[in-house]
Amino acid sequence: MISNRQQVTDLILVAKVQKDLKWTQVADAIGQSKEWTTAACLGQMTFTKQQAAVVGELFDLSDEAVAWLQIAPYKGSLPTAVPTDPLIYRLYELVSVYGTTIKELIHEEFGDGIMSAIDFSMDIQREEDPKGDRVNMVMSGKFLPYKTY
Repeated sequence: MISNRQQVTDLILVAKVQKDLKWTQVADAIGQSKEWTTAACLGQMTFTKQQAAVVGELFDLSDEAVAWLQIAPYKGSLPTAVPTDPLIYRLYELVSVYGTTIKELIHEEFGDGIMSAIDFSMDIQREEDPKGDRVNMVMSGKFLPYKTY
């Protein structure tokens, strides 16, 4: 019996390794971006019934696990307030160092508000560089102004 979404994530990760699947293959099979698909497989998004069925087939999941893929998850995947994984920590460090700059520039351009993580897209690509390949990450979120009332 499956008692939480993390158990399904664990099943997916085990099957991904066993089957030598890439997230791009999973994304192509369900017709979504590799970024959204990966987040969904890791338990941060909700699959439609059709998408869940495809994921279930790819990873040999039970009907019960497929049902869990269709339930709105508890969002937020970090186990600690300050991440300890080096790659995730660097993103945390990036926000720690540049967060006020990003905030200031967004407010100057758009006014008082936030960038949505709901109406959002992301694209991660390898950028070849003779000094060492670079990670090119583009994040695009709808601007949501604060309302007055």
